[in-house]
Amino acid sequence: MAIPVIDFSKLSGEERSKTLAEIAHCCEDWGFFQLINHGIPEDLLERVKKVASDCYKFERQTWIREFETGESAEGIDENHDEWPSKTPGFKETMKEFRAELKELAIKVMEVMDENLELPKGYINKAFNGGGEEEEDSAFFGTKVSHYPPCPRPDKVNGLRAHTDAGGVILLFQDDEVSGLQILKDGVWIDVQPIKNAIVINTGDQIEVLSNGKYKSFWHRVLALPEGNRRSIASFYNPSFKAIIEPAKELVLEEKKIQVENLVKYPKFVFGDYMSVYAEQKFLPKEPRFQAAVKAV
Repeated sequence: MAIPVIDFSKLSGEERSKTLAEIAHCCEDWGFFQLINHGIPEDLLERVKKVASDCYKFERQTWIREFETGESAEGIDENHDEWPSKTPGFKETMKEFRAELKELAIKVMEVMDENLELPKGYINKAFNGGGEEEEDSAFFGTKVSHYPPCPRPDKVNGLRAHTDAGGVILLFQDDEVSGLQILKDGVWIDVQPIKNAIVINTGDQIEVLSNGKYKSFWHRVLALPEGNRRSIASFYNPSFKAIIEPAKELVLEEKKIQVENLVKYPKFVFGDYMSVYAEQKFLPKEPRFQAAVKAV
């Protein structure tokens, strides 16, 4: 069994309806899919690989260590101007790459809007505080990681199983070395390396906004005996002040209600959810939603 692969360029052609349906299926039944022909230039992707590799070689004793923990969605964001100093072209290349990724994330969210029959821009607006905050208040962070070979993978956990707390995650993973797995139907499945693909996965907040129609899936990273695995993950998350709840358009009025259309998730502030997540990341996700509830 392999992670679904979506040709994103087909959204602009005669196969748009089919491609929309494929993405909807991925969001509902997989929580992960890989995008090819996503519009990010190949030459930029090759430059990103180079600076990421160079950064690991030149600066891993200091700066890169912060990005190898895998414990949070920290990394590069527009309010954090601490860039590697020993890697030529890193800052310029990553800024260009992040701009492309952010644009892609917005396009993916708009596809989700369309599939869920929500107004265009609904998810992005919710992440930005529902129009009550600044237009670009959603968080967009990038984490650069390298997973080195482990001589005793039987004795070590790479990154324990978890779901992602935020919204839409975009992963530029290694071309050859695997290690990322998702849990589907009780079986761990490899996210197969595909050169220059972007792996998309849905976080907990997409699950809530969709009232459970889309799911955040459990995933983990294995320690492997061979190969250095590159992982560049970007997170498009709500503003910490954003109020997250199931979209009202997806919940029927009480007099017309059916079991599957009940409100399945509470309303909470994303920052409160992150406080809970920091302590319960590797625990069952359902109690996290209730634990985040305060007076909203």
